[in-house]
Amino acid sequence: MAGLTKGAIADMIEGRQPEEPYLQIMSMKKIPSGGQERYRLLVSDGQWSSSFAMLATQLNGLVTSGEVDNNCIIKLNRYICNTVQESKKILIILDLDVVKSGEEVGGKIGEPVTYDPAKNMGAANRPAPMEQKERTLPPSVTGGNAQRNPLAQRNPPNVGASPSVTPSGGSVHPIASLTPYQNRWTICARVTNKSGIRTWSNSRGEGKLFSMDLLDESGEIRATAFNEQLDKFYDMIEINNVYYITGGTLKTANKQYSNLNNDYELTLNKMTEVMPCHENTSIPSMQYSFVPLDQLDKVAKDSVIDIIGVCKEAMDISVITQRTTGRELKKRDLLIIDDSKYEVRVTLWGTSAENFDGSLQPVLAIKGAKVSDFGGVSLSLLSSSSFQINPDIREAHKLKGWFDNGGSTAESINLSNQKSGGGASGGLGNVYKTFGEAKLENLGGRQGDQADYYSVKASVVLIRKENCLYPACPTANCNKKVVDLNNGMYRCEKCNQEYDNFNWRLMVSANLADISDNQWVTMFQDQAEAVLGVSAQELGGMRDNNNEAFQNIFAEATFKSFNFRLRVKMETYNDESRLKNTVAVCTPIVPKEYNRRLITEIKQMAGQA
Repeated sequence: MAGLTKGAIADMIEGRQPEEPYLQIMSMKKIPSGGQERYRLLVSDGQWSSSFAMLATQLNGLVTSGEVDNNCIIKLNRYICNTVQESKKILIILDLDVVKSGEEVGGKIGEPVTYDPAKNMGAANRPAPMEQKERTLPPSVTGGNAQRNPLAQRNPPNVGASPSVTPSGGSVHPIASLTPYQNRWTICARVTNKSGIRTWSNSRGEGKLFSMDLLDESGEIRATAFNEQLDKFYDMIEINNVYYITGGTLKTANKQYSNLNNDYELTLNKMTEVMPCHENTSIPSMQYSFVPLDQLDKVAKDSVIDIIGVCKEAMDISVITQRTTGRELKKRDLLIIDDSKYEVRVTLWGTSAENFDGSLQPVLAIKGAKVSDFGGVSLSLLSSSSFQINPDIREAHKLKGWFDNGGSTAESINLSNQKSGGGASGGLGNVYKTFGEAKLENLGGRQGDQADYYSVKASVVLIRKENCLYPACPTANCNKKVVDLNNGMYRCEKCNQEYDNFNWRLMVSANLADISDNQWVTMFQDQAEAVLGVSAQELGGMRDNNNEAFQNIFAEATFKSFNFRLRVKMETYNDESRLKNTVAVCTPIVPKEYNRRLITEIKQMAGQA
C-alpha cells in the first residue's frame, strides 16, 4: 500500500507496538489554545484512519516550515498511545521522519476506514509479524527528504514515555493530554526541578508552598503543593526520580511564574496520590530548547530561554542589598561561552551561587534563564530556573570537545560589553593590557567588592616552590585542606568526614613579566598545571619521591610565555589592604591569533580601524 504499514493504527489502538510504522497524514488542524499551539492530525495506514492523533509541541516547527504537510508519509520513531476517556485513545507523535512530502504523494493513499475500537476490535486485516518484518519500501519512499534525529530511539516495549499501566492497573496518561475537563487520570513523570519551601502572609492569611517541574516524553508541567500537601509530599519528592501522580486540579498556567511549555499547571489537592515508580522508563532527564549565544542579541528583553555553554570564568561571591526589602542577596557572576565564539555573563543567586564551583570549567545547561539588557546582554537565573553541570547529553559532549580542542583559546565576542578596568562596573572583558598600563590605570584599586579583569601576554620569571602544594579533601567539588591525624586518616572540617586518602592541590605564587613591568600573581589548580605542564598528583609524587625531578619542573617552566587573564582586587586582611592578582585563565600563545591581535592593535593606533 505505497509503503504504509497496513493495520498499524489498529495495532497501536489495541495495545500492540509496531516498530517504526509508516503512516500518511491526511489532514491537520490547529487546536485553539491560549498558549502553545497544538496540531491535531487525521492519520491513515492505508486500511484504517484515526482523527485522534496529536503532534507533540516540540515538532510544531516541522509544520510551520512546511516539512510536515497534508498527504505526506511519515515514519514514527517514538509515540504514545494511551486512554484519555473510557473508550477513547489518543496517539501522540513524539518523533518522526518525513519520508515523502505531500506534493510528491499527490493525494490520499487507499480507501481507509475510520477505526472504532468498539466496532472494529480484532477485525483488522493486519499482516502477519513475518510479513511486517520483511516488508520493504519503494525507493521513492525510502529516498525521500527524511532528516533523521540522531537522538531519536525506537519505541521501547512499553511504547513511549512510561509504562502503559499503573501499579493499580489503571492507564497512564501522557502529560500533553491533560486538560481541566478530565476527572481521573494518572501520569508517570520525572521531577526535573524542585523549589525550596516558600511562605507568604497577606490579608487572607498565611501559608507555605513548593513547586516542582514534571516531565515525560510528551511534555512537561509545573505542579504546586500548598500547606497540608506540602507536609505530605515535600520530603518524599526528590529531583530526578520518577513518580506516578494521580489526581489534582488543572488550571490555565500563570506564565508570570512558569516558563514551561504547557498551557496548564497542576495543583496537588487532598485527593492527589503520589507513588514512586521503580520500573525502568524512557523518560528523559530534562527537555531543553537551547538558544545559541550568537542569537542572544536578537532575543527580546525579559524573555526566558534555555542556554548551554562552558563556564569560562567564575567570579567570587558578592553580596548586594535588595532595594525593596533591604534583604541581603548573595550572587555570583559567570562568563560562559559556546562554539559560536560568543560569551555572556550569567548571574547565579543564593545557595546556587554559594555552591557553584567553576574551577574545572564545566558545561552548564540552564533552563529558564531571564534575558536582561544590563551592560549589553546578560542572563540571570530565576527562582523557577534550573541548571545541570556537565549533563550527559549530546550538546554538552560536543561543546566540551570543542572547548578542550582549541575553543578555550579562540578569540571571542563578549555580549555583556563589560569594559575591563577603570570603569565602575569592573568587567569580564577580554581586553589586553601591559602590566604598566594596568598599574597606571589603578586597576583593582577601588575599595569594595568589585574586581577588575584584563588580559596580558607575559613570561614566567620566578615560581615559589615552597608551600605550592597542599593535601585536599578527596570529595568532588570540596577541595578544602585536610588535617593529617597522624594515624593514616585525614580530616576535612568542611565535610565533617575522615578519609584514608587525599588529593594534592596547587596554589602557586609566581612572578610574571612583560616589556613594561612585572607582577606577583597567584595561580590555582588548572592554571598552575597549565604553566608547570604536570598534574598536581604527579608533582606531589615527585616532591615525596624524586626531589631532582620536582626541581626540574619549576626550572623548565621558567621563562615560558602564556596568555594570562588576571583578576585584580583590593583585599583587606588584618586591617591591611593590598592588591591581589589572581590568574583566572592561562592559555598557550597561538602565534596566528597573537599576530592577528598585534596587527589589529597597530591599525587602531594608526587610526585605520
